[in-house]
Amino acid sequence: MSTTYADRPATSAPDDGEWLRSWDPENPATWDKSLAWRTLWISTFTLTLCFASWFLASAIAPKLTNLGFDLTNNQLYWLTSMPGLAGGLMRLIWMVLPPIMGTRRMVTLTTALLLIPVLGWGVQVQDPTTPYWVLLSLSFLSGIGGGAFSGFMPSTSYFFPRRMQGTALGLQAGIGNFGVSLVQLLTPWIIGFSMIGFLGSSAPMAAPPGKAAQVVWYQNAAFVYVPFILVGAALAWAMLKSVPIKANIRQQFDIFGNPDTWWMTLLYIMTFGTFAGLSAQFGLLVKNLYGAGNPDIVQGVGSAARLLVEGYTVPDPVAFVFLGPLVGAGARILFSPLTDRFGGARWTLVAGLGLIASIGYTATALTPDTTSAASLDAGFDRFLWGMLAIFLFAGIGNASTFKQMPMIFERRQAGGVIGWTGAIAAFGPFFFGVGLTIMSPTAFYVIGLAFAVLCVAITWWRYARPGAPRPS
Repeated sequence: MSTTYADRPATSAPDDGEWLRSWDPENPATWDKSLAWRTLWISTFTLTLCFASWFLASAIAPKLTNLGFDLTNNQLYWLTSMPGLAGGLMRLIWMVLPPIMGTRRMVTLTTALLLIPVLGWGVQVQDPTTPYWVLLSLSFLSGIGGGAFSGFMPSTSYFFPRRMQGTALGLQAGIGNFGVSLVQLLTPWIIGFSMIGFLGSSAPMAAPPGKAAQVVWYQNAAFVYVPFILVGAALAWAMLKSVPIKANIRQQFDIFGNPDTWWMTLLYIMTFGTFAGLSAQFGLLVKNLYGAGNPDIVQGVGSAARLLVEGYTVPDPVAFVFLGPLVGAGARILFSPLTDRFGGARWTLVAGLGLIASIGYTATALTPDTTSAASLDAGFDRFLWGMLAIFLFAGIGNASTFKQMPMIFERRQAGGVIGWTGAIAAFGPFFFGVGLTIMSPTAFYVIGLAFAVLCVAITWWRYARPGAPRPS
């Protein structure tokens, strides 16, 4: 089914205050630039809140045992994995909503739904006796924020001409991705003081060996987003419009008959799947490889913890966990204009080659040498820089693949493919969490390296080489 636009100017009055009568961003004479950019900025603001909600569990989970929660390492991995499973499943729903609900209703409702997991986490982190199934349920509900991506991005693509979609989608996704860093950077600071008395009382949080226990208001990590969510929902309802691109669910599924849908899905798994998966697990990897979660480094937990390697300073995961998402989101923003200028396929190729090199480098630091503090420090430095390189190239690939899709597919299909690829790649946190519970980190990274090699071959053969079938 081809996209249908009415013949009347895009600047004509909406039919009912919400749906535009016509909209053709490829026609400069009728394209309402101010409406397009207003849509981008409001939906980007709310998408940032969605990502913060989606990764709230990854910021909270590493410290739950320090707060008195009786949880194993595997249970903590599952808490950070469940939002990925839920986000992927919910993206399969959100990907079909833009033509059905329209931008205004979809963005408003989605933003309001974020209150459910955010308020839930704020209440339950104050009670160490909270059953594990309740925490797991909250992790699943956090997937609402993950699902939003596959609705917001296609919706925004409707408002911009193809020549600008690399920049527009890169800005939205990149700034939205900053929500991951925001929640991980803000959490250790915001929990340090009481915001409003009636939100709850303080609690002691055990510190790594050699450091004093800290009094925290851990509920702040969730409650701080509530007023912004309310503002975002109000702005979306008051200021957004909807583009008259109509297609039912059956019609939207015609994307699956196009082989490029499947090739681009693999490429986006390589890029965003890696970004999302490592963003969720970065803190636990720091803790369990080089921190207090490694029994060869620290014996015991809480106030009874004892350092086994003399002279070693145990890294606090919250001091590093935000860096990876920050680098990845920044790369997505900075490289998006370059994809508009030079094409997406070339940068996807660069991203894939960079991922191969950085994954291989990081894999050499996944088995810590605990014989001395110096060897642990050197290993942690190698691990940290390798991880940041992975995030860098994943961010570049996130920008380039989203430039490719609008160039490969017609407008409505491009929106559907963006939603679908985003849905599948959103399972990254889940598969990374499960993978790290059933095999060693080294084995898991080797599998990731092999997958990156496959994706580089696909990129070169299908999109980047001279005479490629679908240059993009």
